Amino acid sequence: MINVTKTYLPNFDEYTVTLKRAWDKAWLTNNGELVLELEGKLKEYLGVENFLFTNNGTIVLQMALKVLGITKEVITTPFSYVATTNVIIWEGCKPVFVDIDPNTFCIDASKIEAAITSETEAILATHVFGINCDIETIEAIAKKYNLKVIYDAAHAFGSTYKGKSLLQYGDIITCSFHATKLFHTGEGGCIIANDKELANKLMLYRQFGHVFDDFYSIGINGKNSEFHAAMGLCVLPNVAAIIADRKRISLLYDASLATILQRPKMENTLSYNYAYYPVVFKSEEVLLQVVEKLKEQQISGRRYFYPSLNELPFIEKQPCVVSEDISRRVFCLPFYYGLEDEHIQTIITCILSIIKK
Repeated sequence: MINVTKTYLPNFDEYTVTLKRAWDKAWLTNNGELVLELEGKLKEYLGVENFLFTNNGTIVLQMALKVLGITKEVITTPFSYVATTNVIIWEGCKPVFVDIDPNTFCIDASKIEAAITSETEAILATHVFGINCDIETIEAIAKKYNLKVIYDAAHAFGSTYKGKSLLQYGDIITCSFHATKLFHTGEGGCIIANDKELANKLMLYRQFGHVFDDFYSIGINGKNSEFHAAMGLCVLPNVAAIIADRKRISLLYDASLATILQRPKMENTLSYNYAYYPVVFKSEEVLLQVVEKLKEQQISGRRYFYPSLNELPFIEKQPCVVSEDISRRVFCLPFYYGLEDEHIQTIITCILSIIKK
């Protein structure tokens, strides 16, 4: 079976040697040696100061809204994983959807200003598929209206924009280190604040609001374990090789598909991480035919992202015609380190057999 993704696993012996450092100390959680080491190395890799390793990429979005005091309207994208919308509702806020750019599939920054009301407090945008949002326009709007900017950068680890990691832009930036991601810790995530005071509050939020027996604030359990940190320490040195191999696969797909299927576009100021390989078919009918053809060969892609989040059954309907259209026709092809050329060719052949009918 060829799945849409496959977790990159480092050398098992290397992992156990790393984990044994925690095992020998019997210190498995609560900011152990490996967690602190991973945080230090990720700070260096990303070029950031205020970095916290956490247990997943969803809780950090909740923490971001909480620490910024966001309680009312949040402008957000309808084209993302459902967690981006869920956290807004979970924290008692109202998601206000702004349609997406038909080229990048990120939130259309030119439409944000028209959606701002007296209740708007923040913009929560996603760097979709590792492609940057219109950072400068969003920053200018936020400054004009005194709004906070949170970037869901779950796809963006390893992407750089104008020479800086995408995880450096915004008031607060979050990322997922789930096993499906390019860089992963099995389960995990991080939160970055470009303000030291906010970072200190987030540190307390992550550990129930206290340090030893001194209590300072509200908090939750956002910590991660030494088991997960050990995985991250073993995966991180291989990120360049992982990205290089994903680029290889992307170029093989491009050679046959890029001129006949729509692909998201990106600026030449972006150094891309090759997080996903999405294609947009002519219609949903064609997409479903391709899905069935691939299934015949034991191949599974994924409809990232479907449905458009503004069409979720538990929220108030807000039309976003571009997102609704793209979400019905977009499909992410199998894409992971080590995917073999012959399997890539099989996938391409299946697709061409349908779209050339």
